[in-house]
Amino acid sequence: MRAWQVGELGEPDAVMRLAEDVARPVPGPGQLLVRVRAAAVNFPDALMVRGQYQVRPPLPFTPGVELCGEVADGARRGERLIGNPVLPHGAFAEYALLDAAAAFPAPGALDDAEAAALHIGYQTAWFALHRRARLRAGETLLVHAAAGGVGSAAVQLGRAAGARVVAVVGGPAKAAAARALGADLVVDRTAADFPAAVKEFTGGRGADVVFDPVGGAAYTGSTKCVAFEGRIVVVGFAAGQIPAPALNHALVKNYAILGLHWGLYNTRDPQAVRAAHDELTGLAAQGVVRPLVSARVPLAEAATAVQSVADGRSTGRIVVLGD
Repeated sequence: MRAWQVGELGEPDAVMRLAEDVARPVPGPGQLLVRVRAAAVNFPDALMVRGQYQVRPPLPFTPGVELCGEVADGARRGERLIGNPVLPHGAFAEYALLDAAAAFPAPGALDDAEAAALHIGYQTAWFALHRRARLRAGETLLVHAAAGGVGSAAVQLGRAAGARVVAVVGGPAKAAAARALGADLVVDRTAADFPAAVKEFTGGRGADVVFDPVGGAAYTGSTKCVAFEGRIVVVGFAAGQIPAPALNHALVKNYAILGLHWGLYNTRDPQAVRAAHDELTGLAAQGVVRPLVSARVPLAEAATAVQSVADGRSTGRIVVLGD
């Protein structure tokens, strides 16, 4: 089969190679062989190729951590599923493996590309907003990187929960995307001071919940505009800088700093992951959530797509389509 291979670590467009004769993976106990119909590109893909992610598959490996696929054989042949492929056989290939227990029915309301982009980003946003921050209707939600894959999911789910959503983005094109998602206020951080904008928007109160997949200056600025009894959910560090929070500041302003590692729920509380999938499927059927797919590219362009995400040049999700 055709599959992208990483034989050495580095920048995606330099080390990813498309091979034509990779052996098709063989499913083990409890696994399903799926034909990849679509694979969403995620920031962890870039980190994994660089050797900077917490999961480090042995070389060579096929990257791609999220897919929509069709079961290729066995009793479940033809079923359309989404999930995280079993590494080192990632999603940027014609075939991949899924753990049957961690695979979910692809929502019928979404096409292959949209379904492929539903799992990681929307599960992350769901657990951050509902499980960790306990977001309530009427509260103000501040979303960083709001035009990105996980940020756009947080904007949609925040609106679905009845929150007022402030979207922080970098650049005019991403600002337009955030407005199209329905954010109540969009702040281009390259042209305006987002803490001041949040305070003005909330009449000085600040944001009740902050969704931060960026870190660095985004986190620091958030501490300046978080509300009394506000919650900052730390989701990731796309800026490449891990903040060292001043805990005395959290004490004086009376806000909470919450961490979210969504992947842990797959082993610690898999039923909660399945329940979240059911909720997301229902919201998709209602048309409330729909992944922002900015580009659909062929398998041959996967390395370029991963590099685009690595460089922060993408909006929403880029999806690699199966042949």
